[in-house]
Amino acid sequence: MRLLIDTNIFLWSLQDDKKLTKNAKITLENANEVYVSSASIWEIAIKKDIGKIEVDVEQLAEAISAAGFIELPITAKHASTILTLKNIHRDPFDRLLIAQAISEPLILLTSDKLLKDYSSLVHLI
Repeated sequence: MRLLIDTNIFLWSLQDDKKLTKNAKITLENANEVYVSSASIWEIAIKKDIGKIEVDVEQLAEAISAAGFIELPITAKHASTILTLKNIHRDPFDRLLIAQAISEPLILLTSDKLLKDYSSLVHLI
């Protein structure tokens, strides 16, 4: 199984946060490949810049490979796939993650219930 993890799943996994369910941990452990989108680092950087989160963004970027994850760069194909999406969710980062999951294809692991309506590739924790 090839997974793309949502930004919050990435953060929770690094912090061993209790919000990351046992089922989600098992899913992550059993995956063949786990990807973190560069869009997640971009989103975190913006949230840090506006004071919504206090993290070391460079450390988080380095933590992708240190945690055994694979960075998924944003491609033109990912960006253009956004135009095929229904207007269900307004968050541009979540829409980009959906587009990446559809383009690759990858299973998107998320806690955001709104994303489920986009594709069968979206799995909720």
